Amino acid sequence: MTIELYCFGESGNAYKAALALELSGLDWTPVKVDFFGGQTRSAEYRADVNAMGEAPVMIDGDLRLTQSGVIQDYVTEKSGKFGGKDATERREVLRWVLWDNHKLSSNAGMTRFLMNFLPEDKRPQEVIGFMQGRLAAAYAVLNDHLEGRDWIVGDGITNADLSCCGYLYYPEPFGFNRKDWPHIDAWLTRLSETPGWKAPYDLMPGSPADRA
Repeated sequence: MTIELYCFGESGNAYKAALALELSGLDWTPVKVDFFGGQTRSAEYRADVNAMGEAPVMIDGDLRLTQSGVIQDYVTEKSGKFGGKDATERREVLRWVLWDNHKLSSNAGMTRFLMNFLPEDKRPQEVIGFMQGRLAAAYAVLNDHLEGRDWIVGDGITNADLSCCGYLYYPEPFGFNRKDWPHIDAWLTRLSETPGWKAPYDLMPGSPADRA
């Protein structure tokens, strides 16, 4: 049975789940969510798809999962990939997924939204500056960790990599310049050279160009 992933191209959190599915080799298909048209805020979406009013949502037969980290964990359970080779690595993968969700992706997603998807006259510059400061601290942690390493945990791609990269391939400006963080830059290049890798707007339906 084909796994369905409710997602949209602009969402870095959806990208984490979609990329895990794509690289796992599991049979899956994207289902476009019209986030900017208000679909996730509708009563129908909350009743029928996700009571939290969010994407991504994964449906595999009778199983429905939300939150990108949970979906990634399910992909690992089903495919045997990306979870780490032993209990120590599995805990370390989880540590980085939780760190990313709190320190990196949450700040990157909000900053990118404020800078690119709000009308220019409604962009709160002081808030954006504050968020970019928090992001710089997170980039420094990740960049330092990747010095001398190919991957965040162990010797291969894990959910730590697939989570932390979630917003870092997007072209819209939000205060991340790869050239400023050489170890992150090299890691992103390695990941994008993995067979089957696709950029967010190539992997999922929906992009800013659709609304231009």
